[in-house]
Amino acid sequence: MLLPVLLFLFLNVLNIVISIWAYRDARRRGNSNEFSIIVLVALLVFPIIGLIVYLLIRKDKF
Repeated sequence: MLLPVLLFLFLNVLNIVISIWAYRDARRRGNSNEFSIIVLVALLVFPIIGLIVYLLIRKDKF
């Protein structure tokens, strides 16, 4: 009974951490604040697909 709850909490915390990382990464790469917020919200709502799409469309830093 405790394992599903812990798994649920772990996955939600992981989702939040990845969303914050993507937001900060978008800001560091020089994207607008609006784009960064869209990335944050998209990753919170669609975690796996949102991360894949973000990694494909993000600007190269170098």
